[in-house]
Amino acid sequence: MGKRDDLIAKYADDLKNKCGMSPDMDLLTKVTIGCGPAIYNDDASTVAATQDSELETVKENFLIKKLGLADGPQLMDAINAVIDTYGRSERNKYRAVVYYMLVKHFGKEAVYG
Repeated sequence: MGKRDDLIAKYADDLKNKCGMSPDMDLLTKVTIGCGPAIYNDDASTVAATQDSELETVKENFLIKKLGLADGPQLMDAINAVIDTYGRSERNKYRAVVYYMLVKHFGKEAVYG
């Protein structure tokens, strides 16, 4: 297995064990690929949930630009709900896992179709 496959398996494990979700492996793979080379960088592969600027970046670059959602308070509410599901005390919140849960939350699977 390649490095990306190992990471996808790790993300699936997080979804199952930390988030209580049964992952759609096809969608998780597409979301992971969509993250690009960031998944291989220790800093870029995680979301710093305590930094407002990081959460703004997720909102602007992922929810608005990638998923095409309209800006509004519901976007930050969704990000915070996902972070709560992942566990605020969880040190490593993987970007691909957060993005996957946001895609599911907004029903935007078709973006990766």
